[in-house]
Amino acid sequence: MSDLYIGVLLGDPRLPYPYAVNERFGPEEYTALEHLERAQKQLSGYRFRWFDNHETLIDDLRADPPDLVLNLCDTGFRNNTYRELNVPALLEILDLPYTGAGPIGMTLSTDKSLVRAMAQNDGIPVPNEQFVDLNADPLVLPGLYPAFIKPNFSDGSFGITEDSVVHDAAQAEKQLQWLRETLARPQALIQDYLTGDEYTVGLIGNPDGGFTVLPPLMVDYSGLEAGLPPIMPYASKADPDSPYWQELSYKQAALDEITHAKLVDYAARLFHRLGYRDYARFDFRAGADGEPRLLEPNHNPTWYWDGKMAMMAGYAGQDYAGFLGMILEAAVRRVGI
Repeated sequence: MSDLYIGVLLGDPRLPYPYAVNERFGPEEYTALEHLERAQKQLSGYRFRWFDNHETLIDDLRADPPDLVLNLCDTGFRNNTYRELNVPALLEILDLPYTGAGPIGMTLSTDKSLVRAMAQNDGIPVPNEQFVDLNADPLVLPGLYPAFIKPNFSDGSFGITEDSVVHDAAQAEKQLQWLRETLARPQALIQDYLTGDEYTVGLIGNPDGGFTVLPPLMVDYSGLEAGLPPIMPYASKADPDSPYWQELSYKQAALDEITHAKLVDYAARLFHRLGYRDYARFDFRAGADGEPRLLEPNHNPTWYWDGKMAMMAGYAGQDYAGFLGMILEAAVRRVGI
């Protein structure tokens, strides 16, 4: 039997990348690609070709259609994150099977207020929340402080800064006005500021075939310099010079059996409701009462060698190549190749 031909769909390093601090692919992105290339060489039963030129992407896929596309293009089409859902839509038009969430799942999970309502309706604990139309006058302000303000539509914590935690009306109004000037879609959320432990649950698989539950991860804020709120802002994921990037760390969560079972159940239910496929990550944080509440689900979470999903796979004894292999195996079973 011949090797399965996998097309690896990636962001385009030739184009600007507005999400990055310097608006170009940087050392972090190129290092991730090097690790990806090494990992692919360790996976038997597959042959790989990268598709990363978005100028010729459609023609390239038509000329040499893969058996399965490993969709790692979390940058969006032409590195526009608002066009991330256009990538699976294109693959469906070309009738190419692919890994990860489809355009409907991406659309649903991008609207954080909608996800919260869905989760709450399904009995999943969520923070208290107010929706804010940033074009309204006057702006809606928090009823209680401290509060946490974030965009309703965003990926990768874009729009979340250390100033997202507000302690009075003046700080809240300033942050909301900044979001109004910054966001393409002027909508925000005011939530409870949760100060308990923060957990991540990773699932690989599909509802019909069952999931591999990765050992949960906990965010360790203990090394963060005094005065910075213990949150995961944009800088923690995109700015190597930020203390959030340099001082945050992660470790395997030590959850009791009941809490672990509840979080896995919440994650599996959301995976199914949102139409996710093959793999996903779900973030929770406890309030003052110790009850973990949903922060957000993550469709197609980062595939980087040092990302949370790869870390959790490492807790389970899988190296980076093994982690990627698990995603491919889940997709192959689902598609029936």
